[in-house]
Amino acid sequence: MSDDIETTITENIATSIGEIAHPSLPKGSNIYGSTKIFPDYQAEPGQSYFTLVHGIAHESSVSFVAILQATRALRKGFESAIYFYGPGAMNAMATRGFPTTGDSAFPGEQNINGSLETFIKEGGRVFVCRFGLSLHGLREEDLIEGAIPAHPLDVQDALIHYARKGAIINSTYNF
Repeated sequence: MSDDIETTITENIATSIGEIAHPSLPKGSNIYGSTKIFPDYQAEPGQSYFTLVHGIAHESSVSFVAILQATRALRKGFESAIYFYGPGAMNAMATRGFPTTGDSAFPGEQNINGSLETFIKEGGRVFVCRFGLSLHGLREEDLIEGAIPAHPLDVQDALIHYARKGAIINSTYNF
């Protein structure tokens, strides 16, 4: 490339950066309102919240957000359970990490693990489909402590069970 082209590119970069002041607002500036529209509902006695997750860990926010929602429901007093099936079974693996299990090769790699451990510790139930594990060569003994391995036919019956209890059902899916 000629020096003229490199000079032009360098000048264009400086012009582009200078077009809009950065940062346009200082850190801590509010750019969104804070009004909550709906009441902060709490569970009534005996209410349940059931989450189905068919999402791959770290491929989208679907699995992580589902865990956060199930935890929030638990903290609102709902009996809360999560059922990972299909590729969702990958979310419940204690063997995640690089270069060794438990390490984070990138910020947030252990977010799902930490959130599931918290959910279980606070009384939530985590079911993991054995068939979902088998699809990816995942071992049952590598599940996060407290996760419950479940038969493939339990996916539908768990859904029926929680529906009959009148549970709020959150079904997440990504592909």
